[in-house]
Amino acid sequence: MRAMIVSAVLLWLATGASVQAAQIYKWVDAQGVTHYDATPPAGAPAEQVDLQASPPPSSGSSAPRNTEPDPAAQQRAIDAKVKKQAAAEEKKRQANCEIIRTNLAKLKTYSRIREPVEDGYKRLTQEERQARIDETEKMIAEYCN
Repeated sequence: MRAMIVSAVLLWLATGASVQAAQIYKWVDAQGVTHYDATPPAGAPAEQVDLQASPPPSSGSSAPRNTEPDPAAQQRAIDAKVKKQAAAEEKKRQANCEIIRTNLAKLKTYSRIREPVEDGYKRLTQEERQARIDETEKMIAEYCN
């Protein structure tokens, strides 16, 4: 097990060294186009490019920042807001549909339905109950499908 770990580390170190030792050449062809490649061109002068990692930018950079907001970022923010609102509306619609379906089940299950009125409760007649059932089924068909 230890030999595998040691060989893996050695392999990693060897590949890292070869990547760092890679040379890049720069030359201009007959048409005036500048080329960069790992191998120099045959029969043409090439300049060897020294590759050095650039230092990370400092936080107090003197470069002027673009103060205008990015239009793509603004559009993404608007899209996210619209999606969030649509999801909230859909959730509310589903909750309302569940309530309507529950009411329909109660109307169909129970024959004695009472509703509150100013001076107490009033029992629905069979015709009123059937009208409510029809009305509720229309609401389900319109809003819940």
